[in-house]
Amino acid sequence: MRATSLLQAKGTLGLIATNTVAQGDSREVGLDSMVSDGFTITRAVQSRSWPASSANLEYAAVWGTREVVEEDVPRIADDIAVRRISTLLEPAGRVDGMPARLAENSGLAFIGCYVLGMGFVLEPEEAQEWIAADTRNAEVLFPYLNGEDLNQRPDSSASRWVIDFNDRTEEQARKYPRPFERVSELVRPERMHNRRKPRRDYWWQFAERAAGMRKAISDLSEVLVLAQVSNTAQPMFIPKGIVPSHKIVVFASDNRGLMAVLSSSLHYFWARKYSGAMKNDLSYSPSDVFLTFPRPKMTKRLLQAGSALDRERREIMARRSLGLTKLYNLVNTPEAGSDVDVSRVRDLHVEIDEALIEAYGWDIHPRYGFHTYRRVLRWSFDAASRVDLLDKLLEENRTRAESSPVTGHIESIYEFAEATLFG
Repeated sequence: MRATSLLQAKGTLGLIATNTVAQGDSREVGLDSMVSDGFTITRAVQSRSWPASSANLEYAAVWGTREVVEEDVPRIADDIAVRRISTLLEPAGRVDGMPARLAENSGLAFIGCYVLGMGFVLEPEEAQEWIAADTRNAEVLFPYLNGEDLNQRPDSSASRWVIDFNDRTEEQARKYPRPFERVSELVRPERMHNRRKPRRDYWWQFAERAAGMRKAISDLSEVLVLAQVSNTAQPMFIPKGIVPSHKIVVFASDNRGLMAVLSSSLHYFWARKYSGAMKNDLSYSPSDVFLTFPRPKMTKRLLQAGSALDRERREIMARRSLGLTKLYNLVNTPEAGSDVDVSRVRDLHVEIDEALIEAYGWDIHPRYGFHTYRRVLRWSFDAASRVDLLDKLLEENRTRAESSPVTGHIESIYEFAEATLFG
């Protein structure tokens, strides 16, 4: 960065920026480059609310120097003395650096469809009327799931429908008069001003059809999905025939063991550490989280743990009319400790974590309680276990990356989506 280039050998500086300075691509081109160039972070604020009502944002602050700082000199991370501070602006573990993308995880995680045009979207009653009037319309009308539906509705079902012509030509799309007329009237005028020629020329199709995702899930009766922006960060299975929005991460699998892995505290903290955030909500990036996460070999215990979570959680949500967000607000609230259902969900997650740690072959036995990480209070294992387990995961990532690296380098989630996910 320009700031460090102006520093003398013993110079120091302080920076203030939005909290994205320690996340994703912003971190890679900024703080990572500074540290690689000899800069030592001596004090940091990872994320705090701007102390004025005139701006609703989260900021980060960084202090540091080019001068050599002895190992026994404490650094201060969010007002706590620590040995070292990473470019994530938190206490550094024993393993330095960022995780690599793993070939073994390619082709499994996808971003949903980017519709681009509210004219595609219908209320369920209108969609059913169209299908009743002409049964052929069922070929291009589908439930349309977004992140809010997934996390707020007790059955995680779609609240609206969508017109999906997929890769049909304009001539083929015209064979469905009412859907085509709707898109022509409401979507086409908007698309004519789009700077990207394909979106203007193929206005009756989604801006991103997620061709790679459709192919990957074509033989599955259900798929695992996760809201991209969420504080819950819990996956659910949805049946085939639902169109996921671009705010849904889709995993091309119906495996209950994978559900256990993605529901674990290990995966959550990996995502919290290496993905971005919107305010305090996790913004899940498949390329930074799933593609780098070193999954263990599947075990019977993991399969059973994932099946139990899926079955029992659905029953609790339906019986109490709770969506994922409301349920996990209770799970992560100390005052809900006497609630039998809440206690059961916590026990299910402890079993998942223990099954996952066992699958890795690690002799670690975390203690559970309410712990805060990145300003989020959560029922999870203790901070010392979190640091140790994240270090072990990073070591495992490095080992696998050396034996089977991903070729090339993807600069951002959007390039990853267009190059790999959408085909």
